[in-house]
Amino acid sequence: MRADLDVPPGQRHTATRIYHRLLEEHGVRDVSYQRVSAYVRERKPQLQAEQVTARRRSERLIKAAGFPRSKTLRDFDFGANLSVDPAMIRTLATCDWVKEGLPLCLIGDSGTGKSHLLIALGAEAAKAGYRVRYTLAARLVNKLIEAVDGKRLTNTIARYSGVDLLCIDELGYTELDRRGAELLFQVLTEREERKSVAIVSNRSFAGWSKTFTDPGLCAAIIDRLTFGGNIIETGTRSYRGAHAKATEPTDKPR
Repeated sequence: MRADLDVPPGQRHTATRIYHRLLEEHGVRDVSYQRVSAYVRERKPQLQAEQVTARRRSERLIKAAGFPRSKTLRDFDFGANLSVDPAMIRTLATCDWVKEGLPLCLIGDSGTGKSHLLIALGAEAAKAGYRVRYTLAARLVNKLIEAVDGKRLTNTIARYSGVDLLCIDELGYTELDRRGAELLFQVLTEREERKSVAIVSNRSFAGWSKTFTDPGLCAAIIDRLTFGGNIIETGTRSYRGAHAKATEPTDKPR
C-alpha cells in the first residue's frame, strides 16, 4: 500500500487512500490489508463512480491550467539529471506544499528539465483537485500592463490570485523594468502565504538583479518566492542532451 503514496490524492481510489479513509472513519492507528480489500469489495460501484468523477474533474482542471504541452513525472528521466532528487520530487507530487500555500523555485541552466518539472508538478496539483494556471513570466507582465492601461488591473490580479497554484515559467529570461516588476510584485503579494506560486528561472538569485533592475523590488520578490518554500537547483548539464543520448537505440544501422 505504501507504494501508492506518490499517486496524487483525488486522482484515483488506491489502496493507500482507502487505508487512510478507514483510519479516519474508525479512529484507529492501523487497519489490516484484509479490511481494506473487504471495503473495496463492498463499495466497488461507489468507488468506481467516484473514480470516474475524479478523473473528469482532473481533466477539466488540467485543460483550464493552460499548459503548453503535456509533461509527466513518470516521463522525467532522473538518470539524465542527477542534480534533481527523485525523493524530493515524489514529496512535492503529494501536493502538500500547494495545500499549505508554499512557493516552489526551480533554478538552473536552459535545457536542464525545469519546465518539464514545473508542468508535471502543476499537472499533479490539477489531478489532486487544485485550480492551477500556467503562464510565461513575460506574458503575465504584459497582461498586467494591458490591464492597467484598460483600467482592469483589479480584476486581472484577482484572476491570477484566485487559483491554488500559479506556475510562472521563464522568469529571468527577459529584463523587467520597474513598472513590470511592481505589477508582478502585486500578484505575488496577493498570494503570499495563502496560495502557492511555482517559478522557473535560468538565473540564480544572485543574478536576478539583471532581471529586476530595482534592487529593493528584487529583494522583495525573492523574499516572496522563497519564504518557507522549496528551492530545486537543476544544475548546468543539459537534460535534453543527456536524455536524448540515453534513449538512442543501441543497434544503429551500419
